[in-house]
Amino acid sequence: MNIKEELLSDVVIKFAGDSGDGMQLTGSQFTNNTALLGIDLATFPDFPAEIRAPIGTLPGVSGYQLRFSSDRIYTPGDACDVLVAMNAAALKTNLKALKPGGKIIANTDGFDAKNLRLANYPEGVNPLEDDSLGNYELIKMDVTKMTREALKEITMGVKEKDRAKNMFVLGFLYWMYNRDMDSTVGFIKEKFGKKPEIFESNVKALQAGFNYGDTTETFTTRYKVEKARMEPGIYRSIMGNQALAYGLIAASQKSGLPLFLGSYPITPASDILHELSKYKNFGIKTFQAEDEIAAITSAIGASYGGSLGVTTSSGPGIALKGEAIGLAVMLEIPLVIVNIQRGGPSTGLPTKTEQSDLMQAYYGRNGECPMPVISASTPSDCFSAAYEAVRISVQHMTPVMLLSDGYIANGAEPWKFPVSADLPVITTSYASPDTKENFDASGKFQPYKRDENLVRPWAIPGTPGLEHRVGGLEKQDITGNISYDPDNHQHMIKTREAKVNKIAEHIPDQQLDSGPAKGKVLVLGWGSTYGAIKSACAELQKEGLAVSHAHLRYIRPFPKNLGELLKNFDQVLIPEINNGQLIRIIRDVYFVDAKGYNKVMGIPITKGELVIKIKSML
Repeated sequence: MNIKEELLSDVVIKFAGDSGDGMQLTGSQFTNNTALLGIDLATFPDFPAEIRAPIGTLPGVSGYQLRFSSDRIYTPGDACDVLVAMNAAALKTNLKALKPGGKIIANTDGFDAKNLRLANYPEGVNPLEDDSLGNYELIKMDVTKMTREALKEITMGVKEKDRAKNMFVLGFLYWMYNRDMDSTVGFIKEKFGKKPEIFESNVKALQAGFNYGDTTETFTTRYKVEKARMEPGIYRSIMGNQALAYGLIAASQKSGLPLFLGSYPITPASDILHELSKYKNFGIKTFQAEDEIAAITSAIGASYGGSLGVTTSSGPGIALKGEAIGLAVMLEIPLVIVNIQRGGPSTGLPTKTEQSDLMQAYYGRNGECPMPVISASTPSDCFSAAYEAVRISVQHMTPVMLLSDGYIANGAEPWKFPVSADLPVITTSYASPDTKENFDASGKFQPYKRDENLVRPWAIPGTPGLEHRVGGLEKQDITGNISYDPDNHQHMIKTREAKVNKIAEHIPDQQLDSGPAKGKVLVLGWGSTYGAIKSACAELQKEGLAVSHAHLRYIRPFPKNLGELLKNFDQVLIPEINNGQLIRIIRDVYFVDAKGYNKVMGIPITKGELVIKIKSML
């Protein structure tokens, strides 16, 4: 059979099936295989909210979108070229995201009468048999039957054999996109090497899928995507929560501070707890507390004792931590509070993405309670954002809120390994009985005596001569004694705010990500809108349009030059996956008549819709 090879520059595949079909594993294995080839990629895992929704139903569909390209890319794609649909519900949920003429790889076993009924298709309607999919290239495969046939000599139950059908599909896609399977065989061996039957069944199913493409005369074309042109270096595929954990570890090592994580499991933040728990060899302590309040107060205790205290959660958990965050602000000790945002309010959309906790990070505590806010923009950027959050927290003796979201946390992209020597220095110092400026004339320790940055000394409990009072009640300036004096309270409120504002003197000026320094439209973003904004602006700049892009890492305080930068543009557009939060702060601080583009659907903003919006402003 004569097989031709077609070169492609950009492909988007969506794996979709029931939450028990292994679509996340299939997608992540294809992702790792892609990364090893040096092809640029971006992913978007799409989890069901239910732990185990009824099999075959629309709420139970689990998806994994992967885009890979020989060019640099910044989003997982607006629409798919290929949709793998393991059942009728997966097709119905994801068909609208498939490009006209795109390929549908359908597991026919998932389109029987029962599955069609569960997916709410009308009686007697089967999209694989009528003409409703005429705009697409339909590839029908009885994956279940062929998987069972491949494993007929293995003494396992039918249910156990069916668990390998995702490997059959993966093998077929490896054939279609001209890949070898060594990386996945190695993964299966590492995971199931001590369980020979499971190992053998998965490898046989993988090979059977590959051979199906190789021997079936239906398929006459294989596709190839070349290696991307990227900066030389050692790369790996990394997810946002992984990168964030590594950033915390690097900051701990660089600062010399032992890392303590106090956390309570919550979607989509739990993976940071899982990841950090693997690195006890770096002196890291992880504590899974009984609730969110215990989690943060244990981290506060660790920081008070001289460690790097960290706590991780999502919006509902941050709400529960609110009182203790106020305590940390009052104590003025280092603490990194990580919020992996998700859809709200209340329990909301636990597995869907949103940027709706910015106001919570800015104002969500009782009293005047200012705190620095830092934002990560992409999965690999979580490393740098976490590292910077630690630097600011330790060097300015303040809690810091680090914002990520579900899209970044679960997404993956290539990450170039940083070199330890290139990381910024994190200087730490504890108060010492020998430091005379920390004592009054009578030799009494002054725990709230400040340096030129209004930073107080970090006094470790148990150090002779450094005994001092802590707690949530208002402090007398310098002495730290309890004070109810009205003038002192106002002075301390203003001082804590001034300390946070002075951090602007120790962060870089805001730079443009792309576009002219002056122009018609500046698209100002923060967080996970980065890829969509960057891609949209690049497309419009190629057309010769005066569009620029700036993306914020530092949201409180803002970089010193941000106000001047905003004035260089006729219009400012702020896209957000919320109902308009950064835009309120920008309007308040800089009196800029910014325009918003808001989407609150639990899914990312796409490049295409931003292009339309920016063109309408031009």
